[in-house]
Amino acid sequence: MPGTEPGKIRNVAVIGHRGTGKTSLVEALLFEAGTVNRLGSVTEKTTVCDYDDEERRRGMSISATVTHLEWDGRTINLIDTPGEPSFQADVLGALRVVEGAIMTVSGVMGVEVGTERLWRRCEELGLARLILVNLLDRERADFFTTLEALQERLSPKCVAVELPIGREHEFHGVIDLVHMVAYDHGEGAGRDEPVDIPEDLRATADEYHDKLMDIVSETSDELMERYLEGGEITREEMAEALKKLVVEGELFPVGCGAATRNIGSHGLLDLIVEGLPSPLRAKNLPEVGDAGTVAYVFKTIADPYSGKLNLLRVFAGEVRSDSTLVNNHSRSKERIGALLTIQGKEHGQTDVLGTGAIGAVAKLKETGTGDVLSDSDAPAEIEPLGVPAPVVSFAIEPKHKGDEEKIASALRRLQEEDPALDVHRDPQTGEQIVAGLSQMHVEVILERMHRRFGVEVTLHPPRVPYLETIRKPSRAQGRYKKQTGGRGQFGDCHIQLDPLPGHEGYEFVDKIVGGVIPQGFRPAVDKGIQEAMIRGELASCPVVGVKVTLYDGSYHTVDSSEMAFKIAGSMAFKKAFADADPILLEPIMSLHITVPDESVGDVIGDMTSRRGRVLGMDPASGVTTVHAEVPMAEVLAYAPDLTSMTGGRGDYSMSLLRYEEVPGHVAQSLIAAANREKELAKA
Repeated sequence: MPGTEPGKIRNVAVIGHRGTGKTSLVEALLFEAGTVNRLGSVTEKTTVCDYDDEERRRGMSISATVTHLEWDGRTINLIDTPGEPSFQADVLGALRVVEGAIMTVSGVMGVEVGTERLWRRCEELGLARLILVNLLDRERADFFTTLEALQERLSPKCVAVELPIGREHEFHGVIDLVHMVAYDHGEGAGRDEPVDIPEDLRATADEYHDKLMDIVSETSDELMERYLEGGEITREEMAEALKKLVVEGELFPVGCGAATRNIGSHGLLDLIVEGLPSPLRAKNLPEVGDAGTVAYVFKTIADPYSGKLNLLRVFAGEVRSDSTLVNNHSRSKERIGALLTIQGKEHGQTDVLGTGAIGAVAKLKETGTGDVLSDSDAPAEIEPLGVPAPVVSFAIEPKHKGDEEKIASALRRLQEEDPALDVHRDPQTGEQIVAGLSQMHVEVILERMHRRFGVEVTLHPPRVPYLETIRKPSRAQGRYKKQTGGRGQFGDCHIQLDPLPGHEGYEFVDKIVGGVIPQGFRPAVDKGIQEAMIRGELASCPVVGVKVTLYDGSYHTVDSSEMAFKIAGSMAFKKAFADADPILLEPIMSLHITVPDESVGDVIGDMTSRRGRVLGMDPASGVTTVHAEVPMAEVLAYAPDLTSMTGGRGDYSMSLLRYEEVPGHVAQSLIAAANREKELAKA
């Protein structure tokens, strides 16, 4: 399999909205091809792909899983992807390394928000696509209604290549419109043996066959002429025409099935072989130029016992065990050890991965997701994944003292595995922040950390990093005098505060004349002021945007010291700050919210209620992107609210824009809360 020639490889991502049966479909395809000897079940927790404990507990995929099978002399690499948007980093990684995608759509629910989102991503990447209307054995399932929705909401080029036999619980087979035969999966029927099309469906089948042939025959003048004259188009000619249309994005074949009952698997495997391009024919692959070997790492798995495992796709040349390749990011050389083939959690060994192959290599030192390995000093660049920025943040604290270092190490390992995860320490609040694409995303990461690395944390909303500043100049004296039995302490300084433009930065100006404060003590005044600025007098927030001028003071030849002047500087600053019209500043976020057109009014109204400002809107094919500015404090938990307003069809990105003054009534409540915390701390 690893040495298969590129023309006989099909690399396929199975994508779709959550709950449309992706994992069950992969299981059915593996079973149909004879790769596994029993049909696994998601509900019974026996599938090849959902092997992780967390996936089995939740009954859903949370990471991409690679499998492979053989069909009609071809090697088909399948990547089962999560449908939950929280784990879309794995989906994006999978789409980067395949030539085609199978999109599963529920025959009950039709086109859902995840369907549309993934379709747009495939459009951007230029991927060839097949569509499977799945779950057709469920109550209220309707293939024809779903087909109309696909044509209306995704593309009019979505064309049926199969029709169902029976409806809902009586669904028991499919009609192959390409070859005009039926496959009956009813009791006692030969599963893989074609049979005649049922008479009551003959007219419908002829109608949809003609629609398909009208499109296929247009691929060449010869086929068109033969079709119009009633001549026969061979299976090979049909496959060639289909592949051309699918590769060019002129046709998106729509099949039907019920994966849990293995209905439709045989036809879909044929369609993968006949309709999706090989690595030699795909148009979405990166240009690698004259590079000899180019392999792209699309997923990293961190394990405390077996180490790091990098899943990669070979775009050019071949990767051999015991060879050396260059990492294009770190510029380091990586020794390639054992190469692996992947079948869910099972690994096989191989000596070589050729062009088009998907496999894995263990224990690379400096290579992670998104890196390119090459035998060239100037390897081809492959466009980064473009993973969405995290939108939900939580502060974490260890449950057990002494676990801080373990937690930091575990999070670093998990961050290698998930590019959508952001881990950092807030420089203002000092909190350890874990940010992700949703609350579920963060919870799954922390559960994974507990299971793999044995450390636990508690979650709580992060503190908003408010700042304090001043609006007018002021002056104050700081005089520190302490007399004890021995040597005393004395420091005396006069300072002036001035606001800096834009409420940014800090500046210290020494204007002492005549040595009233010796040169050696003046930096101590500056240090004392900066330490006082760490916790402002309004709400214990950092102070910014201040220019401090040291212009006068006095000292004692015996009792003065750096410590005394440091304390004097701190005292002077606190007095001057209180007289300088201090205010609170809050972070303002830039939001770009993409929602269905019908939800725009609700989103704009909600933004206004959050003290937000709507700056503009960009409409585009049924969705509108709303651009807004809003205080961070108002959108700490925006994701679930947006989901509620849009029925799960909304999406947004957020970044820090600037700081602005907190309105008076909001500032009063923040200051009061800070004072209560101070009192509690004293108690």
